[in-house]
Amino acid sequence: MSTQNPGTADTTPSFPDTGNDAAAEAVCVLSFNAGDASGAGGLAADVAAIASVGAHPLAVVTGAYVRDSVAIREHHALDSEAVADQARAVLEDMPVQAIKVGFVGGPETLGRIAEIAADYDGVPVIAYMPDLSWWREDLIDQYLDAFAELLLPQTSVLVGSHALLARWLLPDWEGARDPLPRDLAMAAEALGVPYLLVTGVAVPGGQHIDNVLASPQAVLASGRFERIEASFAGAGDTLSAALAALVATGCDLGEALAEALGYLDGCLAAGFRPGMGQALPDRMFWAQLPDGPDEEKDDDDTPAGGPPDPAGFEMPPHDTQH
Repeated sequence: MSTQNPGTADTTPSFPDTGNDAAAEAVCVLSFNAGDASGAGGLAADVAAIASVGAHPLAVVTGAYVRDSVAIREHHALDSEAVADQARAVLEDMPVQAIKVGFVGGPETLGRIAEIAADYDGVPVIAYMPDLSWWREDLIDQYLDAFAELLLPQTSVLVGSHALLARWLLPDWEGARDPLPRDLAMAAEALGVPYLLVTGVAVPGGQHIDNVLASPQAVLASGRFERIEASFAGAGDTLSAALAALVATGCDLGEALAEALGYLDGCLAAGFRPGMGQALPDRMFWAQLPDGPDEEKDDDDTPAGGPPDPAGFEMPPHDTQH
């Protein structure tokens, strides 16, 4: 048996040579969002969605929801310096191809995130504004004002529901009709946002809803789906996180939207209701195994419920690239 002097032992671990630079191939998405013990939304949604579409999530905790599947009861914000420290630590270690911003708790944290986004101004920022109706009205106003002033000038794509964006971006709208996505996009551009993704746009007849990507100049892309009777929690976080990850992989914005909407559609179609409240998207629907050993498989031996074919998400090409 060989012996080695403990004082001179080489304790450096050795690893096999993989033959490629894995770090150079990594696609990382930095996500700022609240923890959500229910798994409905927040960081739980972001991590699952980002990983599902092929990127590595860098999850920065901005606070924690106190919630169940019925409703958000409360939110505990994390100190803004602690949020910034988390982000700076991973940014100094790993290349980031996109930033996703969800609910971060307050104006001070929004200011820190805006500073970080400005320092990495070549990285696209996808910002999602969730429904805040569970919060105190004065805190909602402070948050929306700070978001518009501090973060929207750094935002590449703003995501939100038609109803919420209309109340926020065009509070004094007096038109005979509801504002169109392009009307909202013009209001967003005035705050520094080049692209707006408007979800839940009502379609005449009531059987479908539209999701529209718009700039002030034109509607760039859209995806129309049959209205689902179930009420879902976390769909917006899921869509915006998937969009951020697909943009990070280098997809054209229109292509990224098509794939993100296709992914969300699969999540909702496989949704489930674990509690007494809303249904949740199944963000891992593509990984479900067959129900039993005798489950029939397709001719190519691909298990039922496998990842959807990206060709199914193709859209007419356009010249938007971000």
